[in-house]
Amino acid sequence: MSMAASQLVSRPKLGALVVMGVSGCGKTSVGKLLASQLGYSFIEGDSRHPEANVEKMRAGIALDDGDRWPWLEILGDELKVSKEVVISCSALKRSYRDLLRAQAAGEVTFVFLQGSRSTLATRLSGRKGHYMPLSLLDSQLQTLELPVDERDVVTIEIDQPIERIASIAISHAATITYRRDETKI
Repeated sequence: MSMAASQLVSRPKLGALVVMGVSGCGKTSVGKLLASQLGYSFIEGDSRHPEANVEKMRAGIALDDGDRWPWLEILGDELKVSKEVVISCSALKRSYRDLLRAQAAGEVTFVFLQGSRSTLATRLSGRKGHYMPLSLLDSQLQTLELPVDERDVVTIEIDQPIERIASIAISHAATITYRRDETKI
């Protein structure tokens, strides 16, 4: 294949990706794999929480909107400066996703990792070294607003190999990006 031909089949630029869902769904693992496969940088959203938020969660106290908005604005600032980034962020409510969309320097696609409560609880029970306790899973599930009628969201079930999840995410993100580009013509 000639160099020109190989450039034609190169991976499309997808814009930023936000890997979202409740605690235990695999945001970090999937996000790191996506970033590696795309040559993007990866930002662990949990690492941007203010210490007060971390202490609240560690104590088993659910965050409220007042706790989350400043954190989301920090992540939104990250989206302002890079179009080639994968961020892990729960993005539980549509208003949170809307804030991230508004802050982004370019297009953003959300990868919603969805799983049953029992699968999520099993994962959280086996997780070591994270401040988010299993006791907060139900509050996150209650807060979660499913991304219905949001054209820039791909929903993927978590009960499959991580490599398959990443493949589906990239394929669907490319389709979403293509549809966006098609409407700009």
